[in-house]
Formats: sequence, structure tokens, C-alpha cells
Amino acid sequence: MKIFCILGDERAFRSKSPIIFSRILKRVGIRGMYVPFKVDPGQIGPAMQSLRVLNIDGANITVPYKEAVIPHLDILSEGANIIGAINTIVRNGNELKGYNTNAIGFMDALEEVGFDVAGKKALVFGTGGIAKAVAFIFNWLRAESILIAGRNEGNIQNLVNRIGGEPIHIDSLKDRSVSADIIINATSVSSHDEAPELAALIDGLDVRECELVLDVNYGRRTNFWQDMADARGIRFMDGLSTLAHQARRCFSLWTRIDVEPEEFKKALEEEV
Repeated sequence: MKIFCILGDERAFRSKSPIIFSRILKRVGIRGMYVPFKVDPGQIGPAMQSLRVLNIDGANITVPYKEAVIPHLDILSEGANIIGAINTIVRNGNELKGYNTNAIGFMDALEEVGFDVAGKKALVFGTGGIAKAVAFIFNWLRAESILIAGRNEGNIQNLVNRIGGEPIHIDSLKDRSVSADIIINATSVSSHDEAPELAALIDGLDVRECELVLDVNYGRRTNFWQDMADARGIRFMDGLSTLAHQARRCFSLWTRIDVEPEEFKKALEEEV
């Protein structure tokens, strides 16, 4: 019996991952389970130790702990070490190794729709773990420029110092024309009721020559990123494709079985 899990705050219970991975386990003939766990902020260390004690084979880490778990791991992959955030843990005996499949999953999703990052200008909203993964991939794929937009100047600068890019405060976008080939929402908000001020700013965003808007979130009743893209005739993608690709990478790390991304998408479509 293989046991996998997702660790986060209460949002772990809203994740699609338990259903997706449970279906994939069944399809490939592995007897196993995938379960969500809510972890309080002060219990991250004990939670990591529980993976060892309970012989959990692998785990996903979701918001808000993608960075906070790192001091409690034994080793990081090269990419995760550069990014400074992880979303996947593999247990090998008592050793816990952290990986970031958000980054490679994001790259896979862009490749699938034929978007070539090289030489393109990117505008990234957010400064958390996913934003770091996105900025890392854009640097790796030789984007011409990466504009990092956030509200906390310290967090913006920390990301830029670690990964690269140009910092900009979100509020300054109200009075600035931005040249961007791709816009990525790497924050946790997409619905008007979640962030009405941000929704209004995005609705009035003066962005030129944009080819693609990608929101890492999915399943929102309303989505102001999609509304903005539709109003300007820009292609839009939500986060389902990225989720499918990063999940595939997780599963391969845990089981050494490479499942086609279409199987993960099928599992997602069955649920959504």
C-alpha cells in the first residue's frame, strides 16, 4: 500500500489533487491512497517528521507552506534550491527531498500551446512560491524581460534578487503602459469577490502586444483575468493544464512511472 498526501492550510481540503492522484493510482494498478491534511503554521516541523514516522511515500505542499517547509527537509533538487520554494516531497527512508514541479509543469503547459518564451516579455503578478517558479522558468527559457508585480516591496525585491527580473509595485500599473507578450497571474486570487481592487486594476490594465494571459488558478465562478483577456481578444489559459503537467511530474518522482499528461487531464475533466 502506497500513501501520498497534500499538506497546506484549510485550502488543502479544496484541492483537486486527492481525486486526481487516486484515479491515476487506480489506472496504473498501484494499491494506494492520497489524502489531504491541514497543518497549522506552528506545526510544520512535526508535520514533516510525521512523513518519516508514518512512512508516507510522497507529499505535495500547497499554499502557504511552499517556502516554510524547506528548513525541515534534508535535501533539495537543484531547481528547488534556486527557486527557494517546493511543492513536492519524496521520502527515501528517513530522507525527505524537496522538488519544484510547478516550474517544469508551467513550462510543459506553455510548450503544449506552442508559446515560445525565448525573446518574449513577461508580466508576472505575485511574489510567492508559484511566482518564483514562473520567473525561474522564464529566465531558464531566455525571456527578454520579466516584470514582477506585487504589493509588498520587500517580497518583490527578494524575488528579483533571488531569481531575476524587474520589480514593479502593482499600484504603479494604473498609470503605466506595459509592453508584455504574456501575463501570468501567480497570485491566489482570480474572482472579483476575492480582490475587488485588483479586479478593477486588471480591468483597466493598459497592456500592449499581449499574446497570452495565463491564470494559475482554476474553477473560479468568475475570473477577472479571463474577462480582461476576452475584452482585448487575447488568448486565455487557466491553471488546469499546468496542474495536470506538474502532477504528472510529481507522480513520476514518487513512483518512477511516466503517465501521459492526457491521463491527468482526463482525471481533471472528470472532476471539474
